[in-house]
Amino acid sequence: MFLPAELTDPLTFAWTELPNPVINRAVPLPAPNWPKARGRCLSPSASEFALTTLFLSHPSGLEHDTGAGHPERADRLRIIEQMVEHERFQNLHRAPAPGADTAALLRVHPEEYVRAIEAAAPKEGRIRIDGGDTVMSPGTWEALMHTIGGASAAVNEVMRGNATNAFVAMRPCGHHAERATPMGFCFFNTAAIAARHAQAVHGAERVAIVDFDVHHGNGTQDIFWDDPSVLYASTHQMPLFPGTGAVSEVGEHNTVVNAPLSSGDGGEAFRAAMETRVLPRVDAFAPDLIVISAGFDAHRLDPLASINLEAVDFAWITEKLMGLAAKHSKGRIVSVLEGGYDLEGLAASSAAHLLMLMSA
Repeated sequence: MFLPAELTDPLTFAWTELPNPVINRAVPLPAPNWPKARGRCLSPSASEFALTTLFLSHPSGLEHDTGAGHPERADRLRIIEQMVEHERFQNLHRAPAPGADTAALLRVHPEEYVRAIEAAAPKEGRIRIDGGDTVMSPGTWEALMHTIGGASAAVNEVMRGNATNAFVAMRPCGHHAERATPMGFCFFNTAAIAARHAQAVHGAERVAIVDFDVHHGNGTQDIFWDDPSVLYASTHQMPLFPGTGAVSEVGEHNTVVNAPLSSGDGGEAFRAAMETRVLPRVDAFAPDLIVISAGFDAHRLDPLASINLEAVDFAWITEKLMGLAAKHSKGRIVSVLEGGYDLEGLAASSAAHLLMLMSA
């Protein structure tokens, strides 16, 4: 496995070579060229030739309207879709994320909670579902269904051997959502649902969730706190929202691993935290599947935190996790988009992440 040459200067790659780059514009970016599935995808059985990386998204992700000035905005998906139009992603297999199976949601969230979120969706305008920054619009529910459906489909394809790995580029994000509590822009916990789907449908005995979003995934930690079959490992800035993620938080079965970073930390501290705390624990856990909560808001340009990672740091951790997946789980990785609120940082970092996944 190797670092693609285009990542040696990832910001130059992302913005001088992509067509019509537009960074952090106040007006919406152009509508993406949403693909139909090309070739075999989302089929019940593997074909003669397996894919390397599957990319799943859906136009409903643009209809989750959080309002002007909200950092978790539709332009985040637009910029990723613009990025993957570049010729370097011509071998990326792109397909629309299907809708969700309700059973997938109910493996993680109580039915009463799921129905309450569905009923809360407004017919017009927007509401703040948690009294804070978690906003619902008329398009939010459909976006949620395709986010969860995309994650479940990604697990299906990877576990069946139809793809080595997959990236789900959808919104809203999910790792702050607890069993019955929405918060931090999140309603349903996408990574947790993916892990449970792998266990329930595909017989995975152990799933590791690795979260490198700059904010701690309190929801994922809450959901798996007392579950020995799922390892949750996180690097994150601390102190910072949501206030959880101390080293002392280890779960009932020592399957929670927190490696907090300090404001101003950069790639050296991030890599040290991963190499000393997170990666050895994932290796020892020997998972059947690795799920990545792929937040790119630890990038140095992100406005919601003050960690100073570069795109190459996201490529580095992706490569390390691919090595562990190759060792323990036949390369199987499902990555789901979490945060990342500076468009330049998001595009460069997600490009680095995807290109590394494609190198499998």
